Amino acid sequence: MVVDDEALVRSGFELILNASEGIHVVATAEGVQAADVIRREHPDVVLLDIRMPDVDGLTVLREIQRLPAPPVVAMLTTFDTDEYILTALRSGAAGFLLKDTEPEQLAHLVRTLAAGGVVMSPKASRALLRGHPGAEAPQVAEDVARVNLLTDRERDVLVLIAEGLSNADIGTRIHLSAGTVKDHVSSILTKLRVAGRVQAALLAERAGLLSDHGGNTAQGKGR
Repeated sequence: MVVDDEALVRSGFELILNASEGIHVVATAEGVQAADVIRREHPDVVLLDIRMPDVDGLTVLREIQRLPAPPVVAMLTTFDTDEYILTALRSGAAGFLLKDTEPEQLAHLVRTLAAGGVVMSPKASRALLRGHPGAEAPQVAEDVARVNLLTDRERDVLVLIAEGLSNADIGTRIHLSAGTVKDHVSSILTKLRVAGRVQAALLAERAGLLSDHGGNTAQGKGR
């Protein structure tokens, strides 16, 4: 489902995605209609504009998150430095996409979202994942302490979560069953005291875990 205040954007995304194998756009809507349409159509993935004149995307995101079985939500924006992105990620969004994303990349990123992966625009800067430049030392120390609770294998899984991989892809990469990966992910979220994969990736970045591994930030990359 595509939620945007501009009809041209909605129709463009619908055309591109419906032409992609395995993807069907069940509905498009403006922001004020979004929650009602989601209740009716039950989409697996929602692409949600972060800035809309009638209602802002963060308000819609919070309304979606209160639904009994909320879909995966990725935010749509025109700028990779949008000041609201970090708030959206911390509020449960599974990533964000720029509206000028290439058509073939758009379809791939939607499939990544549907598979439980994390997606970030390839143009996103590492500064975005770090949150506020020059984060408070006590916060960084707390993040490091949480990461230190993880086992070596859980750290490996966390790095791959931050790369945007789904559980199945993580299992393939490090030779574990999907069920074992799922258990590791659950343990990671519990130990880090976060609600989802994006928040875990943000915390890992602030704690320096990703730079220690020399990895890339979460971008929903091709596999």
